Amino acid sequence: MKRIHLFEFEDLSWFPVFLRNYVTDFLRFLANATKMFLPILPVLVKGIHAGKTGHFIDLGSGSGGGILSLNEALLKKIPHLKIWLTDYYPNLEAFEYTQAKADNIEYVDKPVDARNVPDELNGLRTMFLSFHHFKHEDAKLILQDAVDAAHPIAIFEAQDRSLPSLLAMLFSPITVLLTTPFIAPLSLGRLFFTYIVPVVPLVALWDGLVSSLRTYSLEEMQELIDDLEGGDRMNWEMAKIKSGPGFVIYLLGTPK
Repeated sequence: MKRIHLFEFEDLSWFPVFLRNYVTDFLRFLANATKMFLPILPVLVKGIHAGKTGHFIDLGSGSGGGILSLNEALLKKIPHLKIWLTDYYPNLEAFEYTQAKADNIEYVDKPVDARNVPDELNGLRTMFLSFHHFKHEDAKLILQDAVDAAHPIAIFEAQDRSLPSLLAMLFSPITVLLTTPFIAPLSLGRLFFTYIVPVVPLVALWDGLVSSLRTYSLEEMQELIDDLEGGDRMNWEMAKIKSGPGFVIYLLGTPK
Protein backbone atom coordinates (compact mmCIF):
# COMPACT_ATOMS: atom_id res chain seq x y z
CA MET A 1 0.00 0.00 0.00
CA LYS A 2 1.41 3.40 -1.01
CA ARG A 3 2.08 5.90 1.77
CA ILE A 4 -0.79 8.42 2.09
CA HIS A 5 -0.09 11.65 3.96
CA LEU A 6 -3.54 12.69 5.19
CA PHE A 7 -3.91 15.16 8.07
CA GLU A 8 -4.02 14.27 11.76
CA PHE A 9 -6.01 16.54 14.05
CA GLU A 10 -3.16 16.85 16.54
CA ASP A 11 -0.96 18.35 13.79
CA LEU A 12 -3.38 21.18 12.99
CA SER A 13 -2.46 24.57 14.47
CA TRP A 14 -6.13 25.48 15.01
CA PHE A 15 -6.95 22.26 16.88
CA PRO A 16 -7.60 23.19 20.54
CA VAL A 17 -4.54 22.56 22.70
CA PHE A 18 -6.53 20.91 25.50
CA LEU A 19 -8.05 18.39 23.07
CA ARG A 20 -4.62 17.65 21.58
CA ASN A 21 -3.36 17.03 25.10
CA TYR A 22 -6.25 14.68 25.90
CA VAL A 23 -5.35 12.56 22.86
CA THR A 24 -1.60 12.50 23.53
CA ASP A 25 -2.28 11.74 27.22
CA PHE A 26 -4.16 8.64 26.03
CA LEU A 27 -1.20 7.59 23.89
CA ARG A 28 1.15 8.09 26.84
CA PHE A 29 -1.03 5.98 29.11
CA LEU A 30 -1.31 3.19 26.53
CA ALA A 31 2.43 3.10 25.81
CA ASN A 32 3.33 2.94 29.50
CA ALA A 33 0.57 0.49 30.48
CA THR A 34 1.44 -1.98 27.73
CA LYS A 35 5.20 -1.33 27.94
CA MET A 36 5.21 -1.64 24.18
CA PHE A 37 8.72 -0.22 23.78
CA LEU A 38 10.58 -2.54 26.20
CA PRO A 39 11.67 -4.91 23.38
CA ILE A 40 13.70 -2.07 21.79
CA LEU A 41 15.66 -1.44 25.00
CA PRO A 42 18.97 -2.78 23.55
CA VAL A 43 18.59 -0.45 20.56
CA LEU A 44 18.03 2.52 22.85
CA VAL A 45 20.99 1.63 25.08
CA LYS A 46 23.23 1.34 22.02
CA GLY A 47 22.10 4.77 20.81
CA ILE A 48 22.62 6.39 24.23
CA HIS A 49 26.16 5.04 24.44
CA ALA A 50 26.82 6.32 20.90
CA GLY A 51 25.72 9.79 22.04
CA LYS A 52 28.51 9.80 24.65
CA THR A 53 26.48 12.02 26.99
CA GLY A 54 24.56 9.48 29.09
CA HIS A 55 21.22 11.00 28.14
CA PHE A 56 18.77 11.36 25.28
CA ILE A 57 16.55 14.10 23.87
CA ASP A 58 13.07 12.97 22.95
CA LEU A 59 11.63 14.91 20.00
CA GLY A 60 7.89 15.18 19.43
CA SER A 61 7.23 13.85 22.94
CA GLY A 62 3.51 14.63 22.95
CA SER A 63 2.55 13.86 26.54
CA GLY A 64 5.65 11.78 27.26
CA GLY A 65 4.83 8.58 25.37
CA GLY A 66 6.21 5.42 26.95
CA ILE A 67 9.13 7.22 28.56
CA LEU A 68 8.24 6.30 32.16
CA SER A 69 8.13 2.54 31.58
CA LEU A 70 11.34 2.71 29.54
CA ASN A 71 13.04 4.88 32.14
CA GLU A 72 12.69 2.25 34.87
CA ALA A 73 14.43 -0.36 32.73
CA LEU A 74 17.06 2.06 31.40
CA LEU A 75 18.16 3.22 34.85
CA LYS A 76 19.18 -0.35 35.67
CA LYS A 77 21.64 -0.23 32.77
CA ILE A 78 22.55 3.48 32.79
CA PRO A 79 22.24 4.76 36.40
CA HIS A 80 23.15 8.35 35.52
CA LEU A 81 20.69 8.58 32.65
CA LYS A 82 19.08 11.96 31.92
CA ILE A 83 16.05 12.35 29.62
CA TRP A 84 14.82 15.57 28.05
CA LEU A 85 11.22 15.83 26.75
CA THR A 86 10.57 18.27 23.89
CA ASP A 87 7.82 19.02 21.42
CA TYR A 88 6.82 21.63 18.84
CA TYR A 89 3.60 21.95 20.86
CA PRO A 90 4.91 21.26 24.40
CA ASN A 91 2.29 19.82 26.75
CA LEU A 92 3.68 21.38 29.91
CA GLU A 93 1.11 19.84 32.25
CA ALA A 94 1.98 16.34 31.01
CA PHE A 95 5.71 17.12 31.04
CA GLU A 96 5.45 18.25 34.66
CA TYR A 97 3.48 15.10 35.52
CA THR A 98 6.16 12.90 33.94
CA GLN A 99 8.98 14.86 35.57
CA ALA A 100 7.34 14.43 38.98
CA LYS A 101 7.44 10.65 38.51
CA ALA A 102 11.21 10.49 37.88
CA ASP A 103 14.06 12.67 39.14
CA ASN A 104 16.14 12.14 35.99
CA ILE A 105 13.54 13.48 33.54
CA GLU A 106 13.60 17.14 32.46
CA TYR A 107 11.74 19.04 29.76
CA VAL A 108 12.08 22.06 27.48
CA ASP A 109 9.18 24.48 27.90
CA LYS A 110 9.62 26.15 24.49
CA PRO A 111 8.84 24.69 21.03
CA VAL A 112 11.60 22.46 19.66
CA ASP A 113 11.65 21.73 15.93
CA ALA A 114 12.87 18.20 15.19
CA ARG A 115 14.17 19.47 11.83
CA ASN A 116 16.48 21.98 13.52
CA VAL A 117 17.37 20.88 17.04
CA PRO A 118 19.16 23.51 19.19
CA ASP A 119 22.89 22.90 19.63
CA GLU A 120 22.62 22.75 23.42
CA LEU A 121 20.45 19.62 23.17
CA ASN A 122 23.14 17.08 22.45
CA GLY A 123 23.19 13.32 22.68
CA LEU A 124 20.90 10.65 21.26
CA ARG A 125 17.76 12.01 19.59
CA THR A 126 14.66 9.85 19.84
CA MET A 127 11.24 9.91 18.19
CA PHE A 128 8.51 7.63 19.53
CA LEU A 129 5.38 7.37 17.35
CA SER A 130 6.07 10.78 15.79
CA PHE A 131 8.25 10.36 12.68
CA HIS A 132 5.21 9.56 10.53
CA HIS A 133 3.83 13.05 11.18
CA PHE A 134 6.40 14.48 8.78
CA LYS A 135 6.19 14.57 4.99
CA HIS A 136 9.09 13.18 2.97
CA GLU A 137 11.13 16.39 2.78
CA ASP A 138 10.66 17.21 6.46
CA ALA A 139 11.47 13.63 7.47
CA LYS A 140 14.67 13.89 5.47
CA LEU A 141 15.51 17.19 7.21
CA ILE A 142 15.17 15.49 10.61
CA LEU A 143 17.70 12.84 9.61
CA GLN A 144 19.94 15.38 7.87
CA ASP A 145 20.04 17.59 10.98
CA ALA A 146 21.23 14.60 13.04
CA VAL A 147 23.89 13.77 10.44
CA ASP A 148 25.11 17.38 10.27
CA ALA A 149 25.30 17.59 14.08
CA ALA A 150 26.97 14.13 14.27
CA HIS A 151 24.41 13.03 16.85
CA PRO A 152 22.82 9.57 16.92
CA ILE A 153 19.12 9.31 16.20
CA ALA A 154 16.60 6.55 16.96
CA ILE A 155 13.10 6.39 15.49
CA PHE A 156 10.38 4.03 16.71
CA GLU A 157 6.91 3.34 15.29
CA ALA A 158 4.34 0.80 16.49
CA GLN A 159 2.09 0.67 13.41
CA ASP A 160 2.38 0.30 9.66
CA ARG A 161 0.24 0.29 6.53
CA SER A 162 -0.80 -3.36 6.84
CA LEU A 163 -4.41 -4.50 7.12
CA PRO A 164 -3.94 -5.89 10.68
CA SER A 165 -2.55 -2.53 11.84
CA LEU A 166 -5.47 -0.63 10.30
CA LEU A 167 -7.98 -3.04 11.82
CA ALA A 168 -6.37 -2.64 15.24
CA MET A 169 -6.88 1.13 15.01
CA LEU A 170 -10.63 0.58 14.63
CA PHE A 171 -10.71 -0.50 18.28
CA SER A 172 -9.04 2.70 19.53
CA PRO A 173 -12.34 4.45 20.47
CA ILE A 174 -13.27 1.50 22.70
CA THR A 175 -9.81 1.61 24.30
CA VAL A 176 -10.22 5.34 24.97
CA LEU A 177 -13.57 4.76 26.65
CA LEU A 178 -12.20 1.96 28.84
CA THR A 179 -8.96 3.67 29.91
CA THR A 180 -9.96 7.33 30.38
CA PRO A 181 -10.83 6.99 34.11
CA PHE A 182 -7.25 5.80 34.72
CA ILE A 183 -5.47 8.53 32.76
CA ALA A 184 -3.82 11.17 34.94
CA PRO A 185 -4.34 14.01 35.42
CA LEU A 186 -8.08 13.29 35.36
CA SER A 187 -10.34 16.26 34.68
CA LEU A 188 -13.99 17.04 34.06
CA GLY A 189 -13.02 18.27 30.60
CA ARG A 190 -11.45 14.94 29.68
CA LEU A 191 -14.56 13.07 30.88
CA PHE A 192 -16.91 15.47 29.05
CA PHE A 193 -15.09 15.25 25.70
CA THR A 194 -14.80 11.48 26.01
CA TYR A 195 -18.22 10.35 27.21
CA ILE A 196 -20.67 13.24 26.63
CA VAL A 197 -19.29 14.78 23.43
CA PRO A 198 -17.00 11.97 22.20
CA VAL A 199 -14.40 14.11 20.47
CA VAL A 200 -11.40 12.28 21.98
CA PRO A 201 -12.46 8.75 20.87
CA LEU A 202 -13.26 9.97 17.35
CA VAL A 203 -10.00 11.89 17.02
CA ALA A 204 -8.08 8.87 18.32
CA LEU A 205 -9.78 6.74 15.66
CA TRP A 206 -9.05 9.13 12.78
CA ASP A 207 -5.49 9.94 13.86
CA GLY A 208 -4.77 6.26 14.50
CA LEU A 209 -5.89 5.22 11.02
CA VAL A 210 -3.98 8.08 9.42
CA SER A 211 -0.88 7.25 11.48
CA SER A 212 -0.86 3.79 9.94
CA LEU A 213 -1.31 5.17 6.44
CA ARG A 214 1.53 7.68 6.94
CA THR A 215 4.09 5.36 8.55
CA TYR A 216 7.30 4.92 6.57
CA SER A 217 8.21 1.37 5.62
CA LEU A 218 11.75 0.06 6.11
CA GLU A 219 12.32 0.45 2.37
CA GLU A 220 11.14 4.07 2.45
CA MET A 221 13.37 4.87 5.41
CA GLN A 222 16.30 3.43 3.46
CA GLU A 223 15.39 5.73 0.56
CA LEU A 224 15.47 8.70 2.94
CA ILE A 225 18.93 7.66 4.14
CA ASP A 226 20.21 7.21 0.60
CA ASP A 227 19.10 10.76 -0.20
CA LEU A 228 21.04 12.37 2.67
CA GLU A 229 24.18 14.44 2.22
CA GLY A 230 26.95 12.76 4.17
CA GLY A 231 24.64 9.96 5.25
CA ASP A 232 27.56 7.55 4.97
CA ARG A 233 29.11 9.24 8.00
CA MET A 234 26.60 7.28 10.08
CA ASN A 235 26.03 3.60 10.66
CA TRP A 236 22.37 2.80 9.99
CA GLU A 237 20.33 -0.18 11.10
CA MET A 238 16.60 -0.85 10.96
CA ALA A 239 14.24 -3.72 11.66
CA LYS A 240 10.79 -4.73 12.89
CA ILE A 241 10.80 -6.19 16.42
CA LYS A 242 8.00 -8.22 17.99
CA SER A 243 6.27 -6.48 20.92
CA GLY A 244 3.39 -8.35 22.56
CA PRO A 245 0.71 -8.98 19.93
CA GLY A 246 2.17 -6.18 17.81
CA PHE A 247 5.59 -4.90 16.79
CA VAL A 248 7.91 -1.91 16.82
CA ILE A 249 9.66 -0.64 13.70
CA TYR A 250 12.95 1.09 14.46
CA LEU A 251 15.66 3.05 12.67
CA LEU A 252 18.96 3.76 14.44
CA GLY A 253 21.71 5.98 13.09
CA THR A 254 25.01 6.34 14.96
CA PRO A 255 28.10 8.37 13.98
CA LYS A 256 31.03 6.31 12.67
